[in-house]
Amino acid sequence: WILDDLSALQQDYDRRQPISLIQPRETVLFSGGYQEKPTPGLGQNPKSGVILDYYLGREADSAEIVLEILENNRVIRSYTNQPPKDFKTWPGGPSKPETLTAHAGLNRFVWDFRREAIPAVDGVFVMGDYSGSRVAPGNYTARIRMDSTEATQPIRIVPRPDIGATPADFREQQEALSQIEEALRDMHRAVNQLRSVRSQLETYADLLSGDEKAEPLLKLGDSLLQRITDWEEELIQPRQKTFQDVINYNNQLNAEFMYLKGYIDGAEPVLTQGARERLRDLMTAWRSLARERDAIVNEGMEGYNRSYRELGLPALIMED
Repeated sequence: WILDDLSALQQDYDRRQPISLIQPRETVLFSGGYQEKPTPGLGQNPKSGVILDYYLGREADSAEIVLEILENNRVIRSYTNQPPKDFKTWPGGPSKPETLTAHAGLNRFVWDFRREAIPAVDGVFVMGDYSGSRVAPGNYTARIRMDSTEATQPIRIVPRPDIGATPADFREQQEALSQIEEALRDMHRAVNQLRSVRSQLETYADLLSGDEKAEPLLKLGDSLLQRITDWEEELIQPRQKTFQDVINYNNQLNAEFMYLKGYIDGAEPVLTQGARERLRDLMTAWRSLARERDAIVNEGMEGYNRSYRELGLPALIMED
């Protein structure tokens, strides 16, 4: 009774509703102790996070159930009972998203205090963690819906009593984590977008090879391809395939950001001066590369597209 959450037995809720959400108890911001595959003979600790019990009046079948966590009316994490579409992973890639159970009666899910995961760059090994950062102590909202029925409950997260951190300490930690995650999301999104551009340039290079009329365009394309490659190699390290490869192939900017995220996102929220300085250095490096990204799009790609239009080349080309 000390570790188990009996809220679903202690509270009253309308079992005639298609879906009901039990109010979670106040939760301490604590992580650790849980194992997916516990050692035989040893006790099992509960998962770290906010325990959310919900009641379904019937089996969900094909109906979608969506659970959202909100901070200041903004969704910071969402889950569903549907298996993720088109999900794939690889060594050093993202973890498979958790899904909700959808049995008739009581169901339980544990929100691990974390925000939405960081998007990955396809096939790239990263010595880091794609998980979103943990939230700070405070007030949040859980919202669950199935079909047209929706239920909400407040969430209250409190700090560990053995940590003497102030609200200002948590605010600084969260601001740093927000900067890191925003940079990583922007960075990985940009790499994926420019990889698509590179693929298109390579396709046109093959299709237009040998066409004298297209020679100026092909030269522009070669220059743009090299510029994209040089830019990407500052951000990611595609030659790493296992954790041992970091010895031979240096981490690049995204892995440096991920390492710093893991360092800052600890139980003790107080930032060290070294962490502040490292974040400042990494953000300076990313702003420079973000400007180069913008130049590639606004100058390089625009120049290629303009040349393509001026040459009057067809959009669809049949190979010989």
